[in-house]
Amino acid sequence: MRRIIIGVIGDSEVENEEELIFAEKLGEALAREGYIVINGGRGGVMEAVSRGARRAGGLTIGILPSASKDEANRYIEIAIPTSMGWGRNIIVPLASDVVIAIGGKAGTLSEIAYSWMHGKPIIGVVGFGGWSEKLAGKRIDDRRSDVIHPAREIGEILELIKKLVKS
Repeated sequence: MRRIIIGVIGDSEVENEEELIFAEKLGEALAREGYIVINGGRGGVMEAVSRGARRAGGLTIGILPSASKDEANRYIEIAIPTSMGWGRNIIVPLASDVVIAIGGKAGTLSEIAYSWMHGKPIIGVVGFGGWSEKLAGKRIDDRRSDVIHPAREIGEILELIKKLVKS
């Protein structure tokens, strides 16, 4: 049986310690549920969620913008260099069964858009600002009737994932 892959996208540079703590706890919870965590493999939210997932024994995959695996944060178990720069932002959404956005700037916005265009369910975390909060509860356009699912708490995210993947 194929394992469920959860994409976690968000800020690569984070000043809000609470955002990093949330991402780390989310990574732990996802790993305990048996989900594979995929992200951009670098710092900020990506590193925090990977750290939490690895601590809980989970599998982490990083899709890197450069040609070097050395760019991955130390919590990435499988580093995939793409040499695609920002173009790599389509890979995490395509590989994911559900995408969770935490905060986020332009790069996260592009990943949200790719997720939407490819019909991936998106959960927008509320409480840390950025694009995840701006778009939570909204539709990006009229090609889909659902919305970006808002969530504030990890338990809420886990329940949404179960509903969205019908596992």
